[in-house]
Amino acid sequence: MTTAREVMSGGADCVQSDQTVGDAVRLMADLGVGALPVCGKDNKIKGVVTDRDVVVKVLAPGRDVDSFPAGSLSQDQAVTIGADDDTEEVLATMTQHEVRRLPVIDGDQLVGMVAVADVARSLPHASTGQLVEALSAD
Repeated sequence: MTTAREVMSGGADCVQSDQTVGDAVRLMADLGVGALPVCGKDNKIKGVVTDRDVVVKVLAPGRDVDSFPAGSLSQDQAVTIGADDDTEEVLATMTQHEVRRLPVIDGDQLVGMVAVADVARSLPHASTGQLVEALSAD
């Protein structure tokens, strides 16, 4: 059984919910990533902010990235996966919630992220194809 821990990109950073979208964008650029988990004051994951969220919800409506709170972009409930959950659960969760990136937690601590690219590198082509097809369907 292959686990999320084995396919994830480790060492994910969080943007705090009280930081600005500008802070999140700069951190994404520094790290070379397109998404960041959003963590609250309790350091628990509140959601994920993506580069697309920034464009659609902040820039397009003309909001200021340096005053708009990053926490305002996170979901009502964070979708995560346990580090020791198997990859079938990773695929099922990504498909069910139609997400391309999943924060990986061990207990309540962020330990990494699983992205579609991680799945593509680690799992059989058929599994990857089914995931991509499910995420691309309208």
